[in-house]
Amino acid sequence: MTAEPKATTVRTAMLLAAGLGKRMRPLTMTLPKPLVKVAGKTLADHVLDRLTQAGIETVVVNVHYLAELMELHLKRRTAPKIVISDERTALLDSGGGVRNALPMLGADPFIICNSDSFWIEGPRSNLKALMETFDAERMDILMLLAATASSVGFDGPGDYSLAADGRLTRRREREVSPFAYAGVLIINPLMFDDTPTGPFSLNRIFDRAEAAGRLFGRRLDGIWLHVGTPEAIVDAEARIARSTTE
Repeated sequence: MTAEPKATTVRTAMLLAAGLGKRMRPLTMTLPKPLVKVAGKTLADHVLDRLTQAGIETVVVNVHYLAELMELHLKRRTAPKIVISDERTALLDSGGGVRNALPMLGADPFIICNSDSFWIEGPRSNLKALMETFDAERMDILMLLAATASSVGFDGPGDYSLAADGRLTRRREREVSPFAYAGVLIINPLMFDDTPTGPFSLNRIFDRAEAAGRLFGRRLDGIWLHVGTPEAIVDAEARIARSTTE
């Protein structure tokens, strides 16, 4: 009889919050994007609250644009524990930002969240389900995926196709894929070995995991709200209001 894989305990996360938020202008002329409010709460707090509810104890937050405002806001939180990764002197992109923060994240698998990782929850916590699904023996990365057909505010061609065994294949040029990366994943920190010390995108690591057959996905249970522009906030808030009456 084959033994069940040992569950991986995840207690640490990184919130990517250093970007310039150009698509969210004019709101981000005076605010970093993570402090833009949707349904009365900042994007950062939506993510941090979900992480806390899922049992995450420590979250590393990288800061660059209007960093002082981010730090001031985060100091008001009592949970989770916040650790700042300072990128004031140089913006390192998504991959470089995580690599720079590795000493604060530890040697175990951890969660990475975009600051606008935002959805209407289904019957149970998607973050808890993601953690329960992650199998370090088979996976280097496990992504949360949103079905493009039912997402709000997303009109792109998608990012990945999802096989029956959970493995992911990136969309090729001029193709359409049924799933979009929802901005949340669990990753083995060893994936950052041999990566550059300067700016680089997480896509480099995604592609490496896919080539090794170790990039997996889990479908989001609920409705993904893609909040990338001021106009998208209106659509997201309307869908949230609808969900409270359904």
